Amino acid sequence: MAGTYRTTPLRRRIDRAMAALGRRGIAPGGNAALTVVGRRSGERRTVPVTPIVVDGRRYLVAPYGPVGWVQNLRAADDAVLERGRRAERIRAEELSPQAAAPVLREYVRRVPIVRPHVAADPDADVPAFAAIAADHPVFAITPAP
Repeated sequence: MAGTYRTTPLRRRIDRAMAALGRRGIAPGGNAALTVVGRRSGERRTVPVTPIVVDGRRYLVAPYGPVGWVQNLRAADDAVLERGRRAERIRAEELSPQAAAPVLREYVRRVPIVRPHVAADPDADVPAFAAIAADHPVFAITPAP
């Protein structure tokens, strides 16, 4: 059973710090800052994310489920991904659970901190991840034109 993700005041402070470190390019684990326009507020929202590359394609994984940034990204035409001096406008395409499963599996293997929130063991087979992939959205990202 996966743990429940809760946003607390401490978690929000940690997320702000990690996003700032990602913007500066010094966050651990390849963390970056994702900025997307809020679907209701219209304000820019910045969160820390850990993009991964699998088979030459880049992805964003939502290990905590369809949280705010996921819903905003679904509604937005594009977003900005920043790490260090590199700021890139991106487009994100959400993958089907079947297509997302191998990416989610690789993400859980590479990013151990999210394991308590994903109801599949890192060594589980791809069908186990396909069964839970709908709960953990995965986006293929490409540069925006």
